[in-house]
Amino acid sequence: MERSRNGRTTQSRPVAQPGEGRARQRAFCIAASPETADLEELKELLRTAGVATVGELAQKRDSPHPNLYMGPGKVDEIKPLLKRFDANVVVADDELTPRQQRNLEAALDLPVLDRTSVILDIFASHAHTAEGKMQVELAQLEYNMARMRGLWTHLERLGAGRGVGGIGTRGPGESQIETDRRLARDRITVLRRRLEDVKSTRATQRAERERAHLPNVALAGYTNAGKSTLLNALTGAEVGVRDRLFHTLDPTTRTLKLHGRTFLVTDTVGFIRKLPHQLVNAFAATLEETKLADLVLHVVDASADEEELMAMTRAVEDVLEEIGAGSSTRMLVLNKADTLDDERRRELSFRHPDAVLVSAQTGEGLEELQERIHEEFEKTLQDVELLLPYDEGGLVHEIHEIAGEMGREDTPEGVRLTARLHPVVAERYSRFSLNGGRSPSA
Repeated sequence: MERSRNGRTTQSRPVAQPGEGRARQRAFCIAASPETADLEELKELLRTAGVATVGELAQKRDSPHPNLYMGPGKVDEIKPLLKRFDANVVVADDELTPRQQRNLEAALDLPVLDRTSVILDIFASHAHTAEGKMQVELAQLEYNMARMRGLWTHLERLGAGRGVGGIGTRGPGESQIETDRRLARDRITVLRRRLEDVKSTRATQRAERERAHLPNVALAGYTNAGKSTLLNALTGAEVGVRDRLFHTLDPTTRTLKLHGRTFLVTDTVGFIRKLPHQLVNAFAATLEETKLADLVLHVVDASADEEELMAMTRAVEDVLEEIGAGSSTRMLVLNKADTLDDERRRELSFRHPDAVLVSAQTGEGLEELQERIHEEFEKTLQDVELLLPYDEGGLVHEIHEIAGEMGREDTPEGVRLTARLHPVVAERYSRFSLNGGRSPSA
């Protein structure tokens, strides 16, 4: 640990452990923030991207420097540290403006990346389906559009100094910039059109589900909170699970049977602090599953300390608001109970009395969670009493598939059914209704 001349702290760690090879990419992390910066998440992102972190330096300031991100004095302070720690790339914990990035690279004589570019790189390496790859490419193109000008600065100089506007001002650099931008814009248009087609296909599939109105439960939460493990534990699925950020990019839907009723459970992309807007926009079709779900299970890593847990919870809530899912019915699920001691369990029960404490790894609390899911959906149902003619036997089977548990009585007039249905589904059978449908509170 090094202490800088103005009293702020710089932390470092070895590039490699004994017996390990020298890391190919060695990052020095920087941050400028009005609060004390915590760079642990950025370092975890870099680890996921295959980059070793060799040092860090944070500056407390009201806002980032418009030209250099950090103050000029702090930038001078970084230079010798980069040589001492043998860093070959600098990574900022915020999205840099093109000007900040160019000026920092010129001042430090090293490549400079920002948080957004690291996240985009991770998404690019984790995308496997055609939809996932299109979403990532769209986000990368939108991010890079504003940065294209810096790529051709050396060519722009050839057209400089020839007057303002008119003949003689268009150097090859400017032509190349316009060519690249046009190609990027055309590709963005193509990708958006293809993603709209995917969205239409997804809407058709959703309409089929809504015809039977299978209740949809979406798993949302901070990346690495254990959503995929929970999906597997609840449904018996075999979704791939790894201890790395953003392992799941593409939504995965599996079925869950509770009290004879079929539920759809969907695992979605993990959220994170400062999730780039490009990604929120690009993954709109995926995140729409969360927006349209009957119930959102907000999965949180309960092994985190309370301050970190609340920060992760706020980050997810912010994204849900951004995508229009802020008003959705939500249930807080505190995962990884197997890692907690008795004191932390008591603390969580006081701080989050409405949450469900589970361990997707050991199965603890899963029965309670399933009952809570069933209870939440029950609140949306209404009691219906139907009389179906005997020649409508197919409808009896159909209603049984939708409602699960129901009462049946064979009468001279037909089959008398009592069931609890969602109002949208109940409306479909209104011509057979004996009571017009009664809500649970009636």
